[in-house]
Amino acid sequence: MTTTPEPVSAKLDAERLARSYLVRVAEPPAPAVVDFVAQHGPVAAAEAIRAGDCPNRVRDETEARRTHDHAQRDLDEGARLGMRLLIPEDDEWPGWPLLSLQLAASRGVQGVAPPLALWVRGQVRFDEATEQAVAIVGARAATGYGEHVAGDFASALAGQGVSVFSGAAYGVDGAAHRGALFVGGTTVALLGCGLDAGYPAGHVVLLDKIAEHGGLVVSEYPPGTPPARHRFLVRNRLIAALSEGTIVVEAGRRSGARNTATTAGALGKVVMAVPGPITSALSIGCHELIRESGATLVASVDDVIETVGRLGTPRPEKVRSKRPTDGLGPDALRVHEALDRREGKSAEQVATESGVPVARVRALLPALELDEFAVRCESGWRRRSRR
Repeated sequence: MTTTPEPVSAKLDAERLARSYLVRVAEPPAPAVVDFVAQHGPVAAAEAIRAGDCPNRVRDETEARRTHDHAQRDLDEGARLGMRLLIPEDDEWPGWPLLSLQLAASRGVQGVAPPLALWVRGQVRFDEATEQAVAIVGARAATGYGEHVAGDFASALAGQGVSVFSGAAYGVDGAAHRGALFVGGTTVALLGCGLDAGYPAGHVVLLDKIAEHGGLVVSEYPPGTPPARHRFLVRNRLIAALSEGTIVVEAGRRSGARNTATTAGALGKVVMAVPGPITSALSIGCHELIRESGATLVASVDDVIETVGRLGTPRPEKVRSKRPTDGLGPDALRVHEALDRREGKSAEQVATESGVPVARVRALLPALELDEFAVRCESGWRRRSRR
């Protein structure tokens, strides 16, 4: 008796429903649950967690909410609000950049487990948005200098096809998102709350613009999840992982931006920092990162592209201006340099001054004449003037 294989679409629907349940019952990063799902698959893992039939570490991460089975309700509510639940089984899942989280976790780095799923607003494919991406982060209470630099960097990078990732906070984050939008580029905002939380209140319109005009608004928290400080710190690992490098524009000694930079370094990503006035408290974090070799100093978008390595259009090599004589061989160059512009010299004189044997000089002088480097005159040979 043969069994009919389950249709791909039905299997994907079951996995999406299971992960919808899991992201609600397990507060990120939930490393034990992530490992449990990797071992058993999302459907079997969800059934075991729902029944309480799972290892103690998994039970500890899910016990408070395992009976909150709102998976289908969350999917329906998300669809109503223009969201979709992106799961690792989807084609557009950004598996390659998120692999850095899995590798770091395997090395014992704490708090960096990959997400179980991601809630997304916007029509851009997530995997394409992460192909070439840089994160720009910084202080919420940014100075005018910080916002100006963040906006300029974001505009220039987005204009070269680089996606700009940030956390949608006030100050540097908001300036980075606006800079990318200004040039019609791609920008991705990662939140530490549900996508329907309306947070931060002053950026609701900005987030709508990002979702509607070539960008994405992303969270691993299900609809209705309120903002909380610990969730923003957990969110920072995604900003660091999904981009190839993180630029810190302004940051205090202890700040969320500094936390993102530290996480990026732990993930093996490039960390960059923009210097500021030595009198500014908001540049202390940047200066410390640079001084402690935790970040590379960047003062322009060219510095960023050179540091990260493969962003946007490859940076052209500096072209050294060529002299007309650059194509001459060593002996020909010495003969040419021995010639005078005004008075002619005999082959013997040229040989004496250049150190090239006279027979060789007699062979080179006609060749230099053909190439318009020398000219024969009544008194011998002289250098030809070239424009």
